[in-house]
Amino acid sequence: MSELDDLVAALAPVVAAFRQLNVRHYVGGSVASSFHGAARSTMDVDLVCELTTDQIKVFAAYFGADFYVSESAIRDAVRRKSCFNLIHLPTSFKVDVFVSRQRPFDLESMRRATPECLGRDRTVEVPIATAEDAIISKLEWYRKKDETSERQWDDVTRLITLLGTTADLAYLRSAAESVGVSDLLERLIDHLTG
Repeated sequence: MSELDDLVAALAPVVAAFRQLNVRHYVGGSVASSFHGAARSTMDVDLVCELTTDQIKVFAAYFGADFYVSESAIRDAVRRKSCFNLIHLPTSFKVDVFVSRQRPFDLESMRRATPECLGRDRTVEVPIATAEDAIISKLEWYRKKDETSERQWDDVTRLITLLGTTADLAYLRSAAESVGVSDLLERLIDHLTG
């Protein structure tokens, strides 16, 4: 199986569980960046969701023997509005699930995500973060990692270059200010225009 096949095999059941529970969600991270043209290899997929405490037990029970699932880790992530992992055992593909912090940027990213089809045969339909929202999320991650992740900086540089003059700079600046990465965004824009 290819990396794309593994991604679809791991992602499809999680998306199906979210749909069954009416949990809003979208794909972010490197898979979103790749979808927008800044492709790179990855063995995980980032999902942002609005899972609530009362949905945890049913969500965790949705997955069979093909997944490693820790209900206590899910419960902790929902409580702290942080991340938990699901591991698709047949492929070793990891699904990193980020529980939305419900900040204005988080809510807007969820609203702006667009339904797209992933997979060689376009088999999984899932909302995907816009390129602008992927840039802001990656800049925030870059800052949290002490601005040392060349991989994240390379991703955002390729994304902003691909967007070129179509980039929604007003939205980018507003979103960057709301999460505290305005300086990083301006450095990125200088790279584009310099």
